[in-house]
Amino acid sequence: MVEGKMEEELPLPALFEQARQIHSNASESSVDQDNVKKGIELLRRCDGMVSKLGLFSSNETKDDVSTSNIKYLLVPFYLAELTEKVSQDDRIPVIKASQDHLKEFISICEALELVPEDELEAIRQGASDSFATRRAKKIARFKRQKAAEAKLQEIKERKERRGRSLRAAALSTPVDVGDEDALEDDGEEEREAWLSTISLALCKAFDLLEMLKKEEEMLLAVKERQSKDGEEEFAREVLDERTKKVETWHRSAAARAPLSKPVEPITCATFAQDVIEGRASVSQAGDHKHHHQPLIFGPASLINRPITSERERIAAQVFQPGYRLPTMSIEEAGLREMEIMNKWQERNAELMKEATSSWHRDGPRTAEEEEDFEEAKARAWDDWKDDNPRGAGNKKLTPCG
Repeated sequence: MVEGKMEEELPLPALFEQARQIHSNASESSVDQDNVKKGIELLRRCDGMVSKLGLFSSNETKDDVSTSNIKYLLVPFYLAELTEKVSQDDRIPVIKASQDHLKEFISICEALELVPEDELEAIRQGASDSFATRRAKKIARFKRQKAAEAKLQEIKERKERRGRSLRAAALSTPVDVGDEDALEDDGEEEREAWLSTISLALCKAFDLLEMLKKEEEMLLAVKERQSKDGEEEFAREVLDERTKKVETWHRSAAARAPLSKPVEPITCATFAQDVIEGRASVSQAGDHKHHHQPLIFGPASLINRPITSERERIAAQVFQPGYRLPTMSIEEAGLREMEIMNKWQERNAELMKEATSSWHRDGPRTAEEEEDFEEAKARAWDDWKDDNPRGAGNKKLTPCG
C-alpha cells in the first residue's frame, strides 16, 4: 500500500527509468507476468503524464524537442513490446492493443521527421509492393539497425573510457570544479544516444508490426475454422495430429537407439554388403576377419596377380584400357580420409586448448584493479618526467653543451 502511494508520487523521469528497467529485464530474460503488468501500468502513467504536459507537438521537428524530453518518445514502443508479452487465452485483443501502440509510436516519429524516407514510401504503397521491394526494404532496415547498435556501443565505450580517464586524473592530479565540468558530457552525447535508440526502436517496431499482422491473420483463420467445424472436432483433430507426431518421433528414436553409440568403421566391402543384405549385423564388425583375396589394382590387375618379373610387367602393359585404372580400393581411400580427418580434429583440439589457455582467458579487470592500474601508470609517467626533464636530451646539440 505504501509502495503504491510512493510510486504514484514519483515524477516522470523516475517513472520512465523504472519502466525502462522492467522493459530491459523482460527483453533479456524469461518473462514474469507480474513484472510485465507492473511495467505496463508504469508506462501508461508515463503516457498520461506526457499527454498532459504536451511535450510533443505535430508542428515540431526533432530539433525542436529538448534532450531531456526526447527519450519519452519511446514510451509507446516500450508499451507495445510489453503488451505483446502479456499471456492470456484470447490473444487477438493483445495483438490489437500492441499494434495500436506501435502505430502511435511510428506516427509520432513521422511527425517529428524521425522515420526514414524509404519506410515512409513503403507505408504509402501499402501491400502493393513486390517481393524484390520488400527484400530491399528489409535489407535497408537491417543495415540501419546494425548501424544504430554500433553507434550505441561506441557511445557506451566512449563513456567508459571517459570515466576511467577521470578516475585516473583525479588520482594523479587534483581536478578543479570548472575543469571537471568541462570534462563531463555536455548533453550532445546523451542526445545522440537517445536518437540512436529511437532509430533502433523504429526498426524493431516495423518488424514487430509485420509479425503481429501475420499472427493476427493466422489466429483469425484458426478462429474461423473453429466456428465452421466446431471447437470439439477441431481440438480432436489437433490432438490426433500431435499424437501421430509423438508416435513417429518415438518410433524413429527407438530405431536410432541401437546405433546411438559410435561403432568401429567397416573396412571390408564384403562385410558391408552382408550388413546391407541382412546376413550380418553392425555389432559384429569387431569380430569379423577378412578372409577374401585382396583386390589388385593398376597394370597388375590385367594378369590377375602381383608383378614379379620384367616379362610380366611388359605383358601387363601390352593391353591397356582407354581410362586410368584405380590405384586403391574404396576401403583404402576411406581409411586414408579418416586418418586425415583424425589429424585435423587433433589439430583443432590443440588450437582450441591453446586459445583457452590461462594467458588467453584473462577477463576484464574489476573497478578496483582498473583504478590501481591507472594509478600505477600515472605514477610511472610522473617518475619518468622527473628523470627526463623537457629538453634534457638535446644538451649535446647546443654549442656549449
